[in-house]
Amino acid sequence: MKLTYNVKLVVPTMLAGLLASLLAGMLAGCSGGAGSASPASAAPPVRLSLGGGPPATSWTSVKWGGGGYVTGIVYHPGTANLAYARTDIGGAYRWNPATSSWTPITDGVGFGAAESSHHGVESIAIDPANDQRVYMATGMSLGNGNGRLYISSNRGANWTWVNLPFPVGGNDSGRAMGERLKADPTNPSILFYGSRTAGLWKSADSGQTWAQVTGLSSHTMTASGGAKGVTQVMFDNSNVGGGQTTWNMYAAVAPDYANAAGLTSSLYRSVNGGFSWTPVTVPALVTGYHVPHMVRAADGNYYVAFNQGAGEGVNGPSYLYKFGGVAFNGAWTLLKSSNSSGFGSVSVHGTGAATRIALGMSGWANTSQQVQLSDNDGASWREIEAGMPHAQPNISTIGWVDDIEIDPFNRDHISHVFGGGIVETWNASSATPNWSLSVNNLEETATLAVNTPPAGAPYKLINSAGDIGTWVQTDLAATPTRGPNPNWNNGNSADMAWSDPRYIATVGADNANGHVGKGYWSGDGGTTWAAFAALPAGAGAAANARETSNIAVTTRNNAIWAPADSVPSYTTNNGASWTATNLPALTVIGGFPRAYRLKVDRKNPNRVYAYDSGGAWWGSAGKVYVSTDGGHNFTLSQGSVAANLRANPWGVTSMEVNPNVEGDIWLADGNAVYHSVDSGATWTRLNTFASLWGNRQTWEWPDVQGASTLALGKAAPGASYSAAVYVVGVVNGVWGVHRSDDSGATWSRFNDDAHQFGGIGAMAGDWNTYGRIYVNGTGRGLIYSN
Repeated sequence: MKLTYNVKLVVPTMLAGLLASLLAGMLAGCSGGAGSASPASAAPPVRLSLGGGPPATSWTSVKWGGGGYVTGIVYHPGTANLAYARTDIGGAYRWNPATSSWTPITDGVGFGAAESSHHGVESIAIDPANDQRVYMATGMSLGNGNGRLYISSNRGANWTWVNLPFPVGGNDSGRAMGERLKADPTNPSILFYGSRTAGLWKSADSGQTWAQVTGLSSHTMTASGGAKGVTQVMFDNSNVGGGQTTWNMYAAVAPDYANAAGLTSSLYRSVNGGFSWTPVTVPALVTGYHVPHMVRAADGNYYVAFNQGAGEGVNGPSYLYKFGGVAFNGAWTLLKSSNSSGFGSVSVHGTGAATRIALGMSGWANTSQQVQLSDNDGASWREIEAGMPHAQPNISTIGWVDDIEIDPFNRDHISHVFGGGIVETWNASSATPNWSLSVNNLEETATLAVNTPPAGAPYKLINSAGDIGTWVQTDLAATPTRGPNPNWNNGNSADMAWSDPRYIATVGADNANGHVGKGYWSGDGGTTWAAFAALPAGAGAAANARETSNIAVTTRNNAIWAPADSVPSYTTNNGASWTATNLPALTVIGGFPRAYRLKVDRKNPNRVYAYDSGGAWWGSAGKVYVSTDGGHNFTLSQGSVAANLRANPWGVTSMEVNPNVEGDIWLADGNAVYHSVDSGATWTRLNTFASLWGNRQTWEWPDVQGASTLALGKAAPGASYSAAVYVVGVVNGVWGVHRSDDSGATWSRFNDDAHQFGGIGAMAGDWNTYGRIYVNGTGRGLIYSN
């Protein structure tokens, strides 16, 4: 099967869907409801115990390979093979040369459920004089408020952090510009940061405190996702260490901030360590242009890319100039121009007439030019990637080449980012360089749902994710090849017939064709697929194909599809036709996508459960509806009404059914866990989980959800209950994954502080192996426990 994907527009998908419910809701906790929960019955106090089985000892990524936008690569200039990669939604990584893989460095302390937005990394800076020290500025979007600066003294193994006095947009437009954060190479306790909205900032104490550099401007713009601001800082210094302040500096200023602040150029210079700044006269051709990247050669020449537009996938007009700087009397020399694909990035190696320049193309206007290389300081150019051998020829690496880096220790090793990760060549000097992905253990897919089949099924799981779609995973260590749509699409949900797991149905959005809703089925475990011949009412509209859209399968050819914000429909003929159920219509609340969450009773597939979470924290109380005719007609569970389930957005709630016992349902309403053993007639609230409210009132949303996601898996040997129960939530003030082997009587924490993954939104238990669960982190792909 030919596997292709093109994630050139990752941001719109993430912002339109994930940010609304998964990021803002799932992790920071947009939840709550009117009044406190008052269940029909309450369980006795629950004990915490370690007797329910050991915690996970390690975690491993399920293999996809990249799958998301890496926005920057930062090499240490003095230590070979030390490099960092930053991503827009999936945190940061450090290269491990011993294993030829990337090590995630933003999974642990500082990256818990309430800190998901800090998996958006806007800039990384290294200490040139100390290869152990690294800095990282985080914040998913300007709308999340002020960012953080993370500081590590052991290459990202551990972090401390301080709050920054300005917002950060790691997943906003233009997120590969920069680097915005830089340390003075000879006095690295001095840091400068080019912010998106508030100009230039300086720290003189290794990032602990910050002050605005008013010598450039004191103006602050209104925060918006399109703001670019001050995009880069460069120190005019080739030395490292010694303690002397670098006096000569440059800062690139985007047109939006220049216009707002009354600045007259896109490039400014300081000769007194940043105290005051004067405009640099740029060539008339590029007046008012953006500077996505500029680099300095060891001889003091600068190489500056100018684009008329800005952001990912930009096309021309674009220009690359060499700027002499102080050492060469500020002369400008035009090296290359383009009216098709825009210049996304530039890197240099060497000096003088033999300077090697690598130039990355951001747009798709000219696909015959992807990476241009000059070995004579820009006098001539040749293409070294488009049309060249690729180890993964079915994966397009064209476009969004918005950061390119020549290894400072090996001029033939060139890497660049793209919408699906990192690609590299080790023989750039060859007439036909070979390229291959560099994404081993760099997993940035955004899983929306994960489903595990019964024990003995011919596959491990079904992963439904944003931008890459739905895939059936038969080998956890290999990129999957079984999926219905290899192009740019969202997989929102999937399910299988429990008694016949080779029959699979999945629903999602075809992003390449207007984000319209699509549904597919497979009768052979995902080897072959076909689209449903028809769609239920509402399912095809892009607005109803958001991540809340979900499907449940009762038996082969029989399914119920709940489009977002719509009445679910059922099919009895494998999607040839659909009939609306009698479930009440839903009202969209506050822009949060809403849907009935559908689950099938595996012991009796005539029983189907539909959970309406209330839509938003100020919505009506959650309700459960029960069908006894295969999901055709439903009746409101009065027991769920009596339980007074808290109203919450769809993305912070969950429901699962024990496949070993008829009528055994578990539900997380965002704040607490409920259990029914009589098909939803009555519900018992477990007094174990409780949200962390911070300074908010209980009628608002919590800082951290008390119980947002739950899963069931294979029971422990000799356990009193037929399934292990896993809940993502808060027990005794501690957020994590908690497990019970005795139907909720006792609980133990299953993960630890080193494995928080920026929060967890989707989770499934394995029915073959006790103690194995599959979880998504924030932009961290799918991860399983050992």
